[in-house]
Amino acid sequence: MIQLVLPVLLMIAISWLTYAAAARRTAAMLSEQSAPLRDSGLDPLLAQMARALNQPAIPVHVFEVDMVNGLAAPDGRIFLTRGFLQKYRAGEVTAPEMASVIAHELGHVALGHSRRRMIDMTGQSAVFIVLQAVLTRFVPIIGFWIAGLVTRVLSSHLSRGAEYEADAYASALLMAAGIGTGPQKSLFLKLERLVGMKGSPPAWMASHPATADRIAAIEAREARWRQTV
Repeated sequence: MIQLVLPVLLMIAISWLTYAAAARRTAAMLSEQSAPLRDSGLDPLLAQMARALNQPAIPVHVFEVDMVNGLAAPDGRIFLTRGFLQKYRAGEVTAPEMASVIAHELGHVALGHSRRRMIDMTGQSAVFIVLQAVLTRFVPIIGFWIAGLVTRVLSSHLSRGAEYEADAYASALLMAAGIGTGPQKSLFLKLERLVGMKGSPPAWMASHPATADRIAAIEAREARWRQTV
């Protein structure tokens, strides 16, 4: 028993230390390659969301990379990439749609997804070690591959759950701020083209929910909210 427990504990410790070191490196890189966002079209929408959250302001930073993305750093800061802002300034994305991205990233921060990801990663490492140890005894050739596949499926499932939660937070914030969920849904319909995605993995392997599923979840929440008003 101890021969199985010790490697698991060691892997958990290594995973935690690895994640903590990566988080520090990410924070330092973002600080070096970013600047505060100032935009006449976005500033009023950020002020609306700040009032809805009873906060003086919502700081957003521009991460100087070409990819199209928004992200919540482990230290709680919100970033939009330069590539995303270029799409916005070229008219491919509206200001309310950009606000919906910021609201989504705020959801990741408010719901503690960065901390949860660290816990999930250590748990997944433990699952992988246990499965590998058990499966390789019975199917020595493919046991390692099966353990890796199961761990990846678990990771994807947890990631999709976090995305749905951040979507729900964003919807509630956008409604409270008077922006509404329309921009959130319209942006989802543009995302694959904006990020240059060609095809997608099977649903059970994807880190993000399918566009249609995300929009359906938003509309289902809207229906429930209308019933309670």
